Amino acid sequence: MHISDIIKPEEPTFSFEFFPPKSPEASHALYETIKDLSECKPSFVSVTYGAGGTTRDLTHDLVLKIKETTDTPPVPHLTCVSHTKEEITSTLARYASVNIGNILALRGDPPANNSSYDRSQDAFQQAVDLVRHIKSFNESGNHPDSRGFGIGVAAFPEGHPDTPNRLLEMDYLKAKVDEGADYICTQLFFDNHDFFDFRDRCQLAGINIPIIAGIMPITSAKGIHRMAELAAGAHFPARLLKALKRAGNDKESVQQVGIQHAAEQCAGLLDQGVAGIHFYTLNQSRATREVYSLLGMR
Repeated sequence: MHISDIIKPEEPTFSFEFFPPKSPEASHALYETIKDLSECKPSFVSVTYGAGGTTRDLTHDLVLKIKETTDTPPVPHLTCVSHTKEEITSTLARYASVNIGNILALRGDPPANNSSYDRSQDAFQQAVDLVRHIKSFNESGNHPDSRGFGIGVAAFPEGHPDTPNRLLEMDYLKAKVDEGADYICTQLFFDNHDFFDFRDRCQLAGINIPIIAGIMPITSAKGIHRMAELAAGAHFPARLLKALKRAGNDKESVQQVGIQHAAEQCAGLLDQGVAGIHFYTLNQSRATREVYSLLGMR
């Protein structure tokens, strides 16, 4: 299903992100999570792509598994780091052959522990180049949907870590939209003011495609530091930090603080007409299900 058939005005989407498991035990746990969250009737789910394409086949296998065993459209991530043009085209053809409707196009992270990696050798230097190539693939008529792949791109409400110049950052995002992006999915954030400011700046820049907000409920004190790394420097509001401090080392209390904060974020976003909410699940279901419950959803 093409993303333009999924995202509709006045009807926010709810979606989840998973990452490919690397062991039989992790696979079993993830499929239980997918089963649990399928009861929430997500609009779509996305599947990550390891740094440097290290999970390319695992990503494809999980995408295919979701497509074959659920009613939820899967959206594979695709990055351009460490890939040739031919490899990217082959991956697109592989997804088109099984009627995958959408791709999330990302620059991606360099492969870990590879000091010899030379980014200048990549066929596509930035996500905008990948978006342009996917659009070209669409125009070639090699997808069963005449519209080709729906194309998603990423954005950072708190600012892209590699682009301190916020005006230039918006120019880069606008370029991805002009090349054919159909929607934007943001990096995780913890203060809705950052998202609303970002959304207003998109409007001023002439970016008028749907913007889906990325939410990750805090589930552990240790996880806060990991989240900051994942988001390349997330802003944690003082109110949230005070609540976490009161929770101390009690794991259950910390998780409840994180779930409550995420639910308040989601309620505020929905009240302000957000196009959709994308939950970064870390392959677990409890926090997302409890947020749903607090929102009065089942």
